[in-house]
Amino acid sequence: MLSLEEIKSRVHQSGTSQKDCLLLCLAVGDAHKSVGTVEKIAASAGVHRAKKWNISHVLSGSNGHAIRTDQGWELTPAGRDHVRGLLGVASSPVLGAVASLRAHIATLSDSDTKAFLIEAADCIQNKLNRAAVVLSWVGAVSVLYAHVVKHHLATFNAEAQRRDSRWHNAKNADGLARMGESDFLNILEHLSVIGKSVKQDLEACLKRRNGCGHPNSFHLGENAVAAHVETLVLNVFSKF
Repeated sequence: MLSLEEIKSRVHQSGTSQKDCLLLCLAVGDAHKSVGTVEKIAASAGVHRAKKWNISHVLSGSNGHAIRTDQGWELTPAGRDHVRGLLGVASSPVLGAVASLRAHIATLSDSDTKAFLIEAADCIQNKLNRAAVVLSWVGAVSVLYAHVVKHHLATFNAEAQRRDSRWHNAKNADGLARMGESDFLNILEHLSVIGKSVKQDLEACLKRRNGCGHPNSFHLGENAVAAHVETLVLNVFSKF
């Protein structure tokens, strides 16, 4: 969620409580954290006194801002909003998009897809809107390629051959990437991998990606980026 640099000055502000200091430390990165990890982050931020605190006790009394799971301590949605408030950052659709994207990154097994989406989330958070649109689309297509290779490769190749006799059967994602993405989506709809409405929404995302991925005067704001990412999360990342 945050970098160490983003919390350093805030944890040293006068009046910052132990609870708020630890919540800020818990917001660094995206993984669940052990008490030891929270203590190390605090030390890295210059709060060396945290090693004397009962970290579990403080977080347990955080009014629902942090919870402990089998994997460690994590912020709740209310906790994330509280941390944004401490930093003077208003909640926005983009922050919600980042949270959704990072949540789905943790569920992916393919390292290349994870890399695309981690970069996309970082771009969104740093207001690199065009790059965020491009990378999130690449991540979504990577997920769809993996699904086709695992479940529909033979039928996909047969339909591709029917449409274009020059098509050489794909054996993996690299082979699928030889096809234009618009044609790829059309075949997915034909095979009922996606429905017509989903295809239309994904085509809109593809057009936005094309607008962002080429030198031109196209501009887009954070709401458009949030809508783009939300479409991909709801129709690709959470389904395949």
